[in-house]
Amino acid sequence: MPETKEQKEMPLSPSRIVVGIETEFGIIRKDLEESDPVGESMDLVRAYRPHSFGAWAYEAEDPRADARGFRVDRLAQDEEEDAFSRSDQQRHFSFRESKSDRILQNGARFYNDHTHPEYSTPECRTLRDLILYDRAGTEILRQAVKTREEELARPGAIGLYRNNTDFHGHSYGCHENYLLPRSLPFSSLVAGVTPFLVARTLLLGAGKVGREGEDGLSREGYQLSQRADFIEERIGVNTMHQRPIVNSRDEPHADRTLFRRLHLICGDANMSEWQTAMKVGMTRLVLSAVATLPCEKFPVLSDPVRAFRRVSRAENGNLPLELEGGKTITPREILIAYRDLCSGLQLDSEDKWVMSEWGRALEDYEKDPELLADRVDWVAKRQLLDLFRSEEGLSSGDPWLQSLDLAYHDLDQELGMFWPLESDGRMIRLTDPGEVDAATIVPPRTGRAPVRAAVLRRYEKEIRDAGWERIAFVDGSHIDLPLFMELERGDVETLCRRIASCEERADLAKILAGIERGG
Repeated sequence: MPETKEQKEMPLSPSRIVVGIETEFGIIRKDLEESDPVGESMDLVRAYRPHSFGAWAYEAEDPRADARGFRVDRLAQDEEEDAFSRSDQQRHFSFRESKSDRILQNGARFYNDHTHPEYSTPECRTLRDLILYDRAGTEILRQAVKTREEELARPGAIGLYRNNTDFHGHSYGCHENYLLPRSLPFSSLVAGVTPFLVARTLLLGAGKVGREGEDGLSREGYQLSQRADFIEERIGVNTMHQRPIVNSRDEPHADRTLFRRLHLICGDANMSEWQTAMKVGMTRLVLSAVATLPCEKFPVLSDPVRAFRRVSRAENGNLPLELEGGKTITPREILIAYRDLCSGLQLDSEDKWVMSEWGRALEDYEKDPELLADRVDWVAKRQLLDLFRSEEGLSSGDPWLQSLDLAYHDLDQELGMFWPLESDGRMIRLTDPGEVDAATIVPPRTGRAPVRAAVLRRYEKEIRDAGWERIAFVDGSHIDLPLFMELERGDVETLCRRIASCEERADLAKILAGIERGG
């Protein structure tokens, strides 16, 4: 339903920001000396057997559109993309075949992003749904691995990792998405959110052995973030090279006259559910504050890219970062300042939980960072690595430590170092296993995802392709789905039942038109 003039003028409450997470997974064949990650990713996606719709609407995507008001002619990653395309042609499959796209029953998207299987959650209205459907992605990937290994008759052949580096200079992402009003100037958004994105690493990093990036490779040392080594610009449209703190891609996947989508690629892929919840919950609060408060309320770092790496490598929340004008501020002080700014917002129960946890985490960090070991990956991982290094008498640069770092992120419950921490209660878990199993099949109960799923079920044989917003039919017609922001759970369930019982497709357009008019 389009926003009214009155809604646009109201302060943006965090709960009205639709969110989602896209996670690229590292993949290897453990039974082979060499393997083709493109083919392996394709085979893994196709191995996921539960019913899904397999034709994605790529025409609705435009990665070169820049939120700063222009369209770039070429992306930094185009040369690599062209090389992928040439190699794909040699493999005798098309672009669409290489993607192996699946729109899953739960409203998510599962596909091959060239060399990585990628799972994108459905659009989520609540943090609870976000965490639930992100965790459902882990179970979906595990099911795909099980089926693929059965096809190969080689148990344990596939290794999948929820991390951000192969430790050879390559990075893959965990991208956050926040749907915001178009009326919020992009320049104000960037200015307001950048210092927070630099400082949040203190609580949200996944931890990493060694260093990569433009200053070379090293196995020495430990840092908070896996992604920081690969952040090179403050703002930009690229995602595979020249990666920015704030991505400027302008693809709202909604009515672009009303909305913009903030696409963040600077964060880590967390194993900890608490961190994933806080990553999105804190950022959603900050975006609401940026949309509500004057820009002079927010600090301005003189060199945020350098600060991003310094925060990751120093492990010190009291590290002085230079502000424009010459004064300094610490990452911890930045997080305190942003939390104070968020305290005056219109908060629901989820936001209040985030605010409480945010304050508690900062207090624990100030007392002793080790107190965060039950919820923060970089602390829990470092404890495991320190214990192992001490027991085995290893040097700080021993390659075994990077192998153990990778093992922390292994999706295999028998091999992954994270899972015993969670199952033993040493790492906080927020989801219920039964609800996660259901979320692998059933979409969220509110918003656009369940309606899109209902349309795909009802008219599958008549549909040419589909995306987040648009469904195109083989006869050349299409429908654009609104966000259904004003519909409660019961309303959405009623709408889905009406779609399921439609006898003629013309009735579908009438139903959706009625909803958009408020009917």
